[in-house]
Amino acid sequence: MVQGGLATGTAPRGTTLLSLNGAPVAIAADRRFLIAFDRDATPTAVLAARLANGSEVRQTLAIAPRAWDISRLNTLPKYPVPRTEFDRVRPAELARINAARAMRSDSQGWRQSFLWPVTGRISTLFGSQRIYRGEPGAYHSGIDIARPTGTVVLAPADGVVVLAAATPFTLEGNLLMIDHGMGLNTAFMHLSRIDVKLGQQVRRGQPVGAVGRTGRATGPHLHWSLKWRDARIDPLLVAGPMPAAD
Repeated sequence: MVQGGLATGTAPRGTTLLSLNGAPVAIAADRRFLIAFDRDATPTAVLAARLANGSEVRQTLAIAPRAWDISRLNTLPKYPVPRTEFDRVRPAELARINAARAMRSDSQGWRQSFLWPVTGRISTLFGSQRIYRGEPGAYHSGIDIARPTGTVVLAPADGVVVLAAATPFTLEGNLLMIDHGMGLNTAFMHLSRIDVKLGQQVRRGQPVGAVGRTGRATGPHLHWSLKWRDARIDPLLVAGPMPAAD
């Protein structure tokens, strides 16, 4: 268990409530569950199961720290549009993203082995921090894969489309979000097109869109981010080593 990682487990028989650091964790009918740890997760976390007989089982988890890369974009301003315009449109965009992440489906994609949506050169790692002309930005919440515009993007696991932007977002461009169940979701940014619709069920390996450079992007690439509740997850830890590009 590491910062930016996720883990699955099985709750003890008779568990009536499972929690991580005091927050409830969903349990499937077969007692399986999913938890994850943010990029800035503290060194320990407490997993607790309350049983039907009133007793409680607790386990302290050790979360390994990681080192993060720093990217400097000295020719790119932090905001691609005038700040007043950004401040005007951004709240509504964030509200749509948050509403999509709050949606819950019964998808079982979270149980699957995740595949890479595209293969290619990783241009920016998860957790790295970008500095725009000396002004720090938020850390990189996903992983960037450099591929030409039009490269087909595949669903990494089964899921349900919870956001399919009809028009580009300021930063994310054409944004697609897929819920994989149990609070785990995928976001694809900067797409040149989106080939699925809101509410549509998608299958692992199904084409869902194409690489582009819409929104805030210096070149064509796919930004893939994974999130479990409020914890941002490193796709590299979920999908494994990048396979050779086609």
